[in-house]
Amino acid sequence: MSANRDPKLPWSVRSHNLAHFLTKNAARLKDRPAIIWGDLTIRWGELDQRVSALAAAMQQDFGVQPGDRVLVQTPNNNQITEIMLACWRIGAVWVPSNYRQRPDEVAYLAQKSDASLMFCEQDFPDHVTASIEAAPRLSQVICIGQGFGVAYDDVIARHMGTHVPNVAVDRDAPAWLFFTSGSTGRPKAVVLTHGQLTFTALNHLHDLTPGSTPDDMSLVVAPLSHGAGMHQLMMIAGGVGSVLVPSGRFDPAQAWELVQRYGVTNMFTVPTIVKMLTEHPSVDQFDHSSLRFVIYAGAPMYREDQKYALRKLGPVLVQYFGLGEVTGCITYLPREDHSAEDGPDVRIGTCGIERTGLHVSIQDDDGNEVGPGETGEICVAGPAVCAGYYMDDAANAKAFRDGWFRTGDLGHLDDARYLFITGRSSDMYISGGSNVYPREIEEIMLTHPALSEVAILGAPHPRWGEVGVAVCTFEPGQTVSADDLTAMLQAKLAKYKLPHHYVFLDEMPKTGYGKITKKLVREELEARGMWPGAAA
Repeated sequence: MSANRDPKLPWSVRSHNLAHFLTKNAARLKDRPAIIWGDLTIRWGELDQRVSALAAAMQQDFGVQPGDRVLVQTPNNNQITEIMLACWRIGAVWVPSNYRQRPDEVAYLAQKSDASLMFCEQDFPDHVTASIEAAPRLSQVICIGQGFGVAYDDVIARHMGTHVPNVAVDRDAPAWLFFTSGSTGRPKAVVLTHGQLTFTALNHLHDLTPGSTPDDMSLVVAPLSHGAGMHQLMMIAGGVGSVLVPSGRFDPAQAWELVQRYGVTNMFTVPTIVKMLTEHPSVDQFDHSSLRFVIYAGAPMYREDQKYALRKLGPVLVQYFGLGEVTGCITYLPREDHSAEDGPDVRIGTCGIERTGLHVSIQDDDGNEVGPGETGEICVAGPAVCAGYYMDDAANAKAFRDGWFRTGDLGHLDDARYLFITGRSSDMYISGGSNVYPREIEEIMLTHPALSEVAILGAPHPRWGEVGVAVCTFEPGQTVSADDLTAMLQAKLAKYKLPHHYVFLDEMPKTGYGKITKKLVREELEARGMWPGAAA
């Protein structure tokens, strides 16, 4: 019987079970490394056995059925990947949290997903207590380590040697509840399906790391619960092993040492980590010539940082823009479209071209498509678009229009269909009756050598309606005055776009995934009593 069959269909739209990628690798590549983490190396054959043992335990000991949601609270380790694949093998739905979230935030995920089983790393007992209180069906916990519930290693040992086949699934059977970052309120649960993720894995291999083979090796530096998990899925599809950086605070020197030791050929990360990696002295102390693709996503990468990284690493950068709702990637900027120097043929500020198989449309408020160069909302259609939000009719009604997914981002396409993002529709503010798009100002400010990061927010103003607040951090040992920044901007921007206020912070607030969101920046300023407010 196929998991989650739609009763309205007279036939089953049978799909590839995502765990079949592992089955293939175990048969063909069984002695090759699948996961390397510190002193631990798990090969594809062993990984398949461990996933089967875990799948058997979930079925036999914990009663997990196809369609049940399984919550996971853990930092990066081998277990998070094993749990993911075991869920898919038996038709359950993987629900990973951002392990940096508070107990009450993870409890919300447990309640929203109606989880029936939880895996939790031993350092998070309060997350277990809060989740069990919040989710009526959740009473069973498997502990990664020791301290509460049933020990993960004991579960594996008890069922080792048991073979569990991949259950039959439909194309639209949920596989992953991907919770959004919640930058504008409570996170929403995005439903990602077996058919959709199969397309995404193959599509990413084609567009982001073309030519990948089992001889490649990937470095995992971002949380596997979100975008890095999507990247690892495509690596599993290609038979590519993954090397995990050590737990704890990210250390660029450790990352570069792993690149050299294992001949790492690709990594997925965010612009802030690329910046840390390329500006750290260790970038010149280790051999990184094996690198072919450094994929950055999740936030804009400013042009000056991009040029610096290219000069340090060579032509290895690949950008993608997207959202969890579109399984990460909507457009991508391949290596050949990156340049360390500005010139007439360089499209500065673009986030690239449409992913293979996706259609981007720039639409006005009424859903009409606008022409090249005209700003509108970025909308997308194609097999990578999610199946909607779980148990959230209001969010679905807002996010979908005439079959298009509305990203909430503003931008335009040029004549060659390269996409340029102006900013989030929620980030735009209106000053003196004119629209102001923060990204334009941020890009210019970041050309100043003293500035490391910049976020522009619109704050209430009694005369102009809203005015700009520029929140900045400095490069080490550098400084610049507000007056000097204003003088630089006056030569390049209309007067209504100039920030009225400058705030200088030692560190920019970021999400658990290293992203700068305007919501967090504003909350930080308000907490410090630095937000201008309506009386500014």
